[in-house]
Amino acid sequence: MGLTSDEEPKTKDMENGSLSSSHYHTENLPNIHKVGVPRRSNLLKEFTGGVKETFFSDDPLRPFKGQTKSRKFILAIQAVFPIFEWGRDYNLTKFKGDVIAGLTIASLCIPQDIGYAKLANLAPQYGLYSSFVPPLIYAFMGSSRDIAIGPVDVVSLLLGSLLQNEIDPIKYPAEYRRLAFTATFFAGITQATLGLLRLGFLIDFLSHAAIVGFMGGAAITIALQQLKGFLGIKNFTKKSDLVSVMQSVWGSVHHGWNWQTVVIAVAFLGFLLFAKYLGKKNKRFFWVPAIAPLISVILSTFFVYITRADKNGVQIVKHIEKGINPPSVNQIYFTGDYVIKGFKIGVVAGLIALTEALAIGRTFAAMKDYQLDGNKEMVALGTMNVVGSMTSCYVTTGSFSRSAVNYMAGCQTSVSNIVMSCVVLLTLELITPLFKYTPNAILSSIIISAVISLIDYETAYLIWKIDKFDFVACMGAFIGVIFASVEVGLLIAVSISFAKILLQVTRPRTAILGRLPRTTVYRNIEQYPDASKVPGILIVRVDSAIYFSNSNYVKERILRWLTDEEEHLKANGLPRVDFLIVEMSPVTDIDTSGIHALEELYRSLQKRDVQLVLANPGQVVIDKLHASKFTDLIGEDKIFLTVSDAVLTCAPKVVDEA
Repeated sequence: MGLTSDEEPKTKDMENGSLSSSHYHTENLPNIHKVGVPRRSNLLKEFTGGVKETFFSDDPLRPFKGQTKSRKFILAIQAVFPIFEWGRDYNLTKFKGDVIAGLTIASLCIPQDIGYAKLANLAPQYGLYSSFVPPLIYAFMGSSRDIAIGPVDVVSLLLGSLLQNEIDPIKYPAEYRRLAFTATFFAGITQATLGLLRLGFLIDFLSHAAIVGFMGGAAITIALQQLKGFLGIKNFTKKSDLVSVMQSVWGSVHHGWNWQTVVIAVAFLGFLLFAKYLGKKNKRFFWVPAIAPLISVILSTFFVYITRADKNGVQIVKHIEKGINPPSVNQIYFTGDYVIKGFKIGVVAGLIALTEALAIGRTFAAMKDYQLDGNKEMVALGTMNVVGSMTSCYVTTGSFSRSAVNYMAGCQTSVSNIVMSCVVLLTLELITPLFKYTPNAILSSIIISAVISLIDYETAYLIWKIDKFDFVACMGAFIGVIFASVEVGLLIAVSISFAKILLQVTRPRTAILGRLPRTTVYRNIEQYPDASKVPGILIVRVDSAIYFSNSNYVKERILRWLTDEEEHLKANGLPRVDFLIVEMSPVTDIDTSGIHALEELYRSLQKRDVQLVLANPGQVVIDKLHASKFTDLIGEDKIFLTVSDAVLTCAPKVVDEA
């Protein structure tokens, strides 16, 4: 800190003092304050405070304080069903926006649902079922105004990939469906449990970079899987890796491709990509890419019907079951060998679905500046999947493409999901027979055009520029998905994310500090090259909490800094280091292993005739240092509020001359 003119004479009188702090007392120095020691808190109070901050940081019970019993009951209903809260202010203007948005996303979801059901190796109607019941549940329980609910490509592919490893969907379709409903049930249980126990922060362990790589790899895998329908190949590999798919494609080039199918697929893929380009080019035409898939389905179906191209090898959907969702609660495995398999698949699919939905919800909530309750979202998503599993649905979540269209169409609330659900209901009851001649090629084209946007190369390049380790996580997930499988890519993504956390925890950053010219501010000399070291003093900053996982490294790294500095000083004939100041303001916490490491550091420094000094330990840290008697070991006069105070006390003459 700076000295006033009244304090300068006092400082000048210090020039004749010894550099040894044993002969120098802080009470004789101007503006030097002792480090505050907090009162010892009650153990129970400290524990409950920590639990509250970890699991209830948003203070969810605040609205209930001071309310009557009847009001508390109403608030509880609104907490579970947010529609009763925002519904009070609902009006005709909002309804018009929601109707337009709902009709728009319905035109997009119907052809997508049929295609995504194929990704999950299920009959087309199950995709439509999954866009009827779950959106209704979410509309009542979800807190996002913009998320559009339904099947999504990545989760459909993941579910289909994991399920077919257990049961062949062609040989045993009934058992396969039962396992799909079982996995959906446990996916919902997992999501709802995380929300009820307020464990949503666990989702954040999957880094953004890993998700970008995983989604990009999944997009390519999904697109490769569509080559079967795109080219009209009948005998196609069941594997999803790049090598197996390309071998299957090129192995059937002379006898397996159908040229009529290729013409239909290429023509409509070009139309869909042009519609998407037009929508991006001019925001007023956002509805063009939204309605383009439905137009494509109608035109291609009519074309196949009048030309009877199905008799020339063009594969068609053939039959979609008419009617609303049949109950499926009796088909869920609650006993037997498939319960554990369904549970494992459900947990994985549920976590991926949850990650995607929360990312989408947070994105649009930030754009519209409203609060998204992550725990309510998890409960809502979990409930809709549990109910969905009992009504012939498979895992559903928030769809990015539909949510973007929903947002652009001017949705006001989640009523747009109700409108979409009603349109799907009418489709199931009245229109499904019309899809009989829909070519599989058009469904492949719709899916390929939809997943292209998942390959976010711009973000990948930005990750490369910002953090190379993040880029490794991104590419590891990407390569794992396209060259192995979706589950391997997911495992790599999670493993690299955890590896990064472990690396940062076990190898925290440390820095040498120097004083900026004409100030009493001390900063990293690597960041500020004009910052100068103080003769006779080495100042080290530790940029992390000190725990059992890194305490030994921190101690050894500080000693290594000291050794390097002493060698440098000796080589240049400069005075040796007498004081080592550890700047502890970034040290948010310390455990017994950390304190033990400081004790070992103190003893090592004593052997070198170097005094250990601490600067600005935080409340938690100083409390533990006092409790462990470490402050008695090094002396109260070796703990300072700032680095400036420590330097001024340890080397006042040097400070005055600077």
